[in-house]
Amino acid sequence: MTAVEIKKDIYWVGAIDWAVRDFHGYETPRGTSYNNYLIMDDEITLIDTVKDDFAEVTIKNIQSIVQPEKIKHIVINHIENDHATSIDRIMALTPNATIYITEKGKKGLARFFDISKWNMKVVKTGDTLNIGKRTLLFLETPMLHWPDSMMTYDKEDKVLFSQDAFGQHIASAVRFDDEFITCESMYELDDAIADYYANILMPFGQLIKSKIADVQKLGIEIDMIAPDHGIIWRANPGKILQMYMDMASGCAKLSVSIIYDTMWHSTEIMTTPIMQGIKDEGLECKIIKLRATPMSVAVKEFWKSRGTLFGTPTINNVMCPTVAQILYHLSGLRPKNRIVGAFGSFGWGGGAVKGAYEEFKKMGLEISEPGLQINYRPSLEDETKCYEFGKEFAKKVREYHKKFES
Repeated sequence: MTAVEIKKDIYWVGAIDWAVRDFHGYETPRGTSYNNYLIMDDEITLIDTVKDDFAEVTIKNIQSIVQPEKIKHIVINHIENDHATSIDRIMALTPNATIYITEKGKKGLARFFDISKWNMKVVKTGDTLNIGKRTLLFLETPMLHWPDSMMTYDKEDKVLFSQDAFGQHIASAVRFDDEFITCESMYELDDAIADYYANILMPFGQLIKSKIADVQKLGIEIDMIAPDHGIIWRANPGKILQMYMDMASGCAKLSVSIIYDTMWHSTEIMTTPIMQGIKDEGLECKIIKLRATPMSVAVKEFWKSRGTLFGTPTINNVMCPTVAQILYHLSGLRPKNRIVGAFGSFGWGGGAVKGAYEEFKKMGLEISEPGLQINYRPSLEDETKCYEFGKEFAKKVREYHKKFES
């Protein structure tokens, strides 16, 4: 991809990673992009860099607009490897540039590079940088989603360079929301947003709400949101802001996900009558088999649904490892406002369903009890129990969902 002008004299100079499918353990079936931006003003400014693998790409894009040595300012909003590991290559071409970064960002960057020869200026919320016709305002956003994180706002163009917030893992030949919706679909974009939020930003809901509130208090008008991954929001930046507020508030569909794994299909057989009971109670239901599905997809479906049932056979008196793994992973994401239950088969000694409920309690989730256990392969009578279990869980999900209806 060549450089793209996103507003008058502001250019996307990033890189598209069409091939990446594993982003530190997070499945990225759509690929991703590493977005950074060049502002052509009296004092030329680069906003962020890219992953080191793509340093040559961003350098060529910059060179197509200006010789890098003319860059006077470099803003580093976030030091994670996919955004900052090409900074040494950039600084070699811009020896007189000054880096603007948070205090924690500077300390973190020093763990990766020898920064002693670089000009660096630590900034905090409310600090500004005049670059000619434009003034840049810095907004610290610690733990959104690293301690060093900040955003940069171009007051005159009303552009918010938002680092990882409001992004998505999407590789695309188009750069903007309206273009993507035309080429692909709104569903595809919404799904990518939910996927990104669920797997990366779920633990930071309260912080996200407070930071959006801070932006509103500052009276910042936003015409465009330019994140460090995925699509740039120019047609409807209000949409992504509202989506984030909704997600941060724990909004979910009145639906159920069944996430399970199985040994000899007994637990798998249970999922169909359970799903039928949920469906007959009037709720949507999706079934996800863990060994056939990336964990990040299962996490996304958990997050989208108000209720989730986890199905696990008993292995050595404990949960199936894949089910234990996703519950452990979810505990780190700290989900809220979700109701859960468990079911499964066992041979001579149950324990898996009990173990699942112990994990639910540790996470502080709303719990539907009792769970359902079937000995060996489900009989027709057992399938009836599964059906009723599904119906009863759907009723509880509907009742719990009422708490969140406006």
